[in-house]
Amino acid sequence: MIRIGIDIGGTFTDFAVWQGKEGFDRILTHKTPSTPPDFAEGIKTGLRDLLPRIERAPDEPILIVHGMTVGTNTVIERSGAPLALLVTEGFKDILRLGRLRVLKPFDMFSSRVEPLIARSEVYEIAERTAPEGREIAALHAEACVAAARDAKAKGITTLVVCFLHSYAAPAHELAARDAILAAEPDMDVVLSHEVWPQEGEYERATLGVLNAFVKPVMSAYLGEVESFLAEELPEARLFVAKSNGGMMSSAEARVFPVHTLLSGPAAGVTATQFLGQLTGQDDLLTMDMGGTSTDMSLVRDGRSITSTGSEIGDFPLTLPVTTIEAMGAGGGSILWTDGAVLRAGPRSSGARPGPACYGRGGTEPTLSDAYLLCGYLGDALLGGDLILDRAASEAAFAPIAETLGTGTAEAADNAITVATATMVGRAMPYMARLGVDPQQLTLVLFGGAGSIHGPLLADELGISRVLVPPTPSVFCAAGCLVAPVIHDAVRSVRGPVEIEPVFEQLEAQTRDWLAGQIEPGWLLGTSIERYASMRYTGQSFSLDVALPEGGGREEAETAFHAEHQRVYSHADPAAPVEFVELRVRIVGLLPTPPGGDSRSAGTGEAAPTGHRPMRFAGQTVDAVPIYARGDLGASASVDGPAIIDQVDTSILVPAGFTATAGEIGELVLERKA
Repeated sequence: MIRIGIDIGGTFTDFAVWQGKEGFDRILTHKTPSTPPDFAEGIKTGLRDLLPRIERAPDEPILIVHGMTVGTNTVIERSGAPLALLVTEGFKDILRLGRLRVLKPFDMFSSRVEPLIARSEVYEIAERTAPEGREIAALHAEACVAAARDAKAKGITTLVVCFLHSYAAPAHELAARDAILAAEPDMDVVLSHEVWPQEGEYERATLGVLNAFVKPVMSAYLGEVESFLAEELPEARLFVAKSNGGMMSSAEARVFPVHTLLSGPAAGVTATQFLGQLTGQDDLLTMDMGGTSTDMSLVRDGRSITSTGSEIGDFPLTLPVTTIEAMGAGGGSILWTDGAVLRAGPRSSGARPGPACYGRGGTEPTLSDAYLLCGYLGDALLGGDLILDRAASEAAFAPIAETLGTGTAEAADNAITVATATMVGRAMPYMARLGVDPQQLTLVLFGGAGSIHGPLLADELGISRVLVPPTPSVFCAAGCLVAPVIHDAVRSVRGPVEIEPVFEQLEAQTRDWLAGQIEPGWLLGTSIERYASMRYTGQSFSLDVALPEGGGREEAETAFHAEHQRVYSHADPAAPVEFVELRVRIVGLLPTPPGGDSRSAGTGEAAPTGHRPMRFAGQTVDAVPIYARGDLGASASVDGPAIIDQVDTSILVPAGFTATAGEIGELVLERKA
């Protein structure tokens, strides 16, 4: 089997290929510029470049896993399909009322998020179901049809149905769809209980709306990619990365695209978890710094952190997703002054025109331009395919330097310091919420700019150990390459409940789902994980706890008390506990690259390939040694300050750190004692 991982970023589209034999340190990689707004063109270009380099038998299966931001961009840009919403009578303002909480409590100018559906496109339907599933009022099917026809007259062809307590009894939602499609067969009807059958009508309605909003855009995009594959690579099967760190078939992604909204960043965490297994490290902090933004996540005890409290575009995303924390600017983020105050982002130069130094017409200064002016970058990237224009960076920084009353190099150094301070200001509360000590973590750097800026962040956070993967700039694509097939199933419960029968039903449901996703012969095995959302009786908020294998009620309560103690520093084992939600996750394992062995690579202790001046923390070092990563054999070490160049990025080794090449091609930066 050949596995291909693809990740679309704001600046580059990345590819990673495992041809079934080589180790993780020998996977084939490729980068091509992203092509917004038609991102599929970048996929086509990259695959055409790659195919001649792939060795494959005529009948060998090819599994392509695609991480993307198509859905994310659609939500943030509000460029999805026009929608209408059918709700239980009396709940017309469900999207506007939301929950009684302030999203940004310290921002006096913040306002409530505007729903994706106008109030005039929300239709009340006479029907009612009790929380336990008992019918209180029958469904008025004719009202559903009338609402659909009124919406269609406004040019709306996609409807979302969210009735009260449909997670417990979906009969009314199903009947509403049947009635609508019988009268208007060309309508697309999304049912909230099919997207995520969870208690909480606002959250369930929001997920249904997000799914429907993205659905036409995702379907058109995947259709274009699938048409290309049918012509160029007919033996390939296309899968899409999920926000929970797994993947699903492209057919499933067309129906439930809401599961892909955070798939790109989640793939990087999946790759980190895999790298941790290869290198024997369990507690890892990730830093994914691309062209547009920087994201952070945590792998604790060898497992990624999953949350049901994430957000996208200020909308709650209550699906289980890999926890991702936005940290600040990316390499292409535009630098600007607010009076005499220097700012980084949030605007980005994107793929076009890109940073000024790319020579594609960009005129505004970015962090990448700052890296070039401070000497972190050399004269070229991508193995010489991208020549960097230092004069353009100088010109872009001139207005900022004039405002600050400094030279351009000093202004660039200040910009890097500001970006680092912003990241520190967001990283510290994030780690505090998770109850972790940064000094006990290893920082894993990836993304095109991660290994340039990440060591500066590690220095500020007091982190003593930094890990740079063999292919940092395409690490999210590598995460798609090693991702398993994952599916979550949920059941909201209330009152005294026998949890074992519910878990058994959910497990059967996930097994049926997996059987429809992938050929059984491709799987190496499967595993089932059980989770419970629990609280002390009387509490308003619950905690998610993982149960031991086959764990029942007693094990769940023990795990809950322990988690409550860890999170809140107190627990009451004598207090009554109630279950709010039960969840099952199935994991289908696929072949992945072995660790590999890079001990024969390189030539041992490497000699510098050159020197260049570098500005670092307000100081200029006249002759910083430059090394080629390919020259570093296992155990070879480099003392900072130094730069280690490779085809897809550069790695900064700050003063006070030593970089050592590892057994599988990784670089480990450690603070000197």
